[in-house]
Amino acid sequence: MLPKKRKPTSPGEILDEEFLKPLKLTQKQLADHIGCDVKVINRIVNNRTSITVPIALKLASAFQTTPEFWLNAQRVMDLYEAAEEMEELPVPIKKAI
Repeated sequence: MLPKKRKPTSPGEILDEEFLKPLKLTQKQLADHIGCDVKVINRIVNNRTSITVPIALKLASAFQTTPEFWLNAQRVMDLYEAAEEMEELPVPIKKAI
């Protein structure tokens, strides 16, 4: 059994709480600004889809962050969710003497 860790903040929650709300932007306004469908932004905010490389590039440009910021947030969430689904991991391989 894997040790339980606090669930990380999702990229969608970061987008909504740290960028959209403080800047008083709607999902539609952001979608129009970065040139994507509002459904894409809505799915990200509601944690129904992942941040892709193209979206990370667009968000980074729009919010003056880095694409790595968005992709790392997604990676942390993906690792957490994968670990939650696993019963256990293999034990470490011992070096042969």
